[in-house]
Amino acid sequence: MSKHIVVIGAGVVGAAVAHHCLRAGLKVTLLEPGKPGDAQAASFGNAGWLSSHSILPPAYPGVWKQVPKWLLDPLGPLTVRWRHLPKAIPWLSAYLASAWTHQQVKNTSISLRTLLRDAPNLHKEMANQIGVGNLICLREVLHTYPTQADFEADSIGWDIRRDAGVTWRCLNKKLLHDLEPELNAKYEWGVLVDGTGYCLNPSDYVKALVEDSLQAGATLKRASAHSFNFINGKLASVNTSAGLIECDAAVIAAGARAKELALEAGDHLPLATERGYHYVVQAPGQGPNHPTMFMDQKVIVTPLSSGIRIAGQVEIAGLDDAPNWQRAEILRQHLATLYPRLADNISTDHINVWMGRRPSLPDGLPCIGFASGSQSVIHAFGHGHVGLASSARTGRLVAQLLTNTSPEIELKPFSPQRFKNKQSVS
Repeated sequence: MSKHIVVIGAGVVGAAVAHHCLRAGLKVTLLEPGKPGDAQAASFGNAGWLSSHSILPPAYPGVWKQVPKWLLDPLGPLTVRWRHLPKAIPWLSAYLASAWTHQQVKNTSISLRTLLRDAPNLHKEMANQIGVGNLICLREVLHTYPTQADFEADSIGWDIRRDAGVTWRCLNKKLLHDLEPELNAKYEWGVLVDGTGYCLNPSDYVKALVEDSLQAGATLKRASAHSFNFINGKLASVNTSAGLIECDAAVIAAGARAKELALEAGDHLPLATERGYHYVVQAPGQGPNHPTMFMDQKVIVTPLSSGIRIAGQVEIAGLDDAPNWQRAEILRQHLATLYPRLADNISTDHINVWMGRRPSLPDGLPCIGFASGSQSVIHAFGHGHVGLASSARTGRLVAQLLTNTSPEIELKPFSPQRFKNKQSVS
């Protein structure tokens, strides 16, 4: 009889876990209170990047010097809901401390590279298996800087990427604007990164993964999990809003809402949310040719099947605080500046906006591994800014753990127990 796994969460990580578990011969129940692929999940509204080179943590040495300027800039990449700040300070302090030195950043990058290496190809393989290979585009992504000097000032990060095996080519102003003719003329330097890709529609991708799993025999329960029942340390069932589900193991892939479940499984983890926004405009034939990150503004613009999406921002706020749609308006202003021809198409009848919650741990690494309280519960959450890209390999790793197969990468850097001997930051 097949081992029965309850996968808690049907975002892109949970969907990938279900996909690989089914192919490993396991019985799967997906537990998701919302409709898979809809706007409640972070995977609905991300930038679509499958960036095998996104190996640097969001924090970096000296970033604390930039924080006051960002907070005072109404168009800046970081904002804080001030009433939430006292609660957020311990997490923010740990976040900065985890990238205080270049060696810390390099160590994180080495670990993230193992998780993200070949991410576009892993997604292409998975998408082909479920008949939606057209949603995964294998092509270079672009980083832009106002000047070559700005790129050189960022050289430490690119050196770390190069040491990890990332390759790219630099573009002067002529080459950059030949490649991206609608780009604002202020940008004079570009970096075109190899071995990358993007997803044309992350929402449709998640829906397709879940639907394929259902056709392969998985069950979808529209409910939320709230606790576990153990017998002699072994999971017997999951308590949900729709009743008890008996099972042999569970995978916590609940994203921003995983913290309380992790505690139920024996791990007090400093999970927080970095809220992000997106703005999508319908403008066929306009905008970028390549997915592009603007390094000065910390935003990404991607040509998706649903329109041109600009995504970014970090807002520190409570998990269930209402969105601040002014942050989406800021993205609209950026988009109109970055691609001046788009300004004429940005009107209320051509756009949509969204806010999501990135599940983030302060050291920039997700938790992937067995819970402290039981070898029959696995954590698979906290992927922060790389949830989409890292989901394919995360799904493979979880299936390997559940079938007693040696994981394809070293999981120690992602261990949920890595915070046990550190001062609490939550």
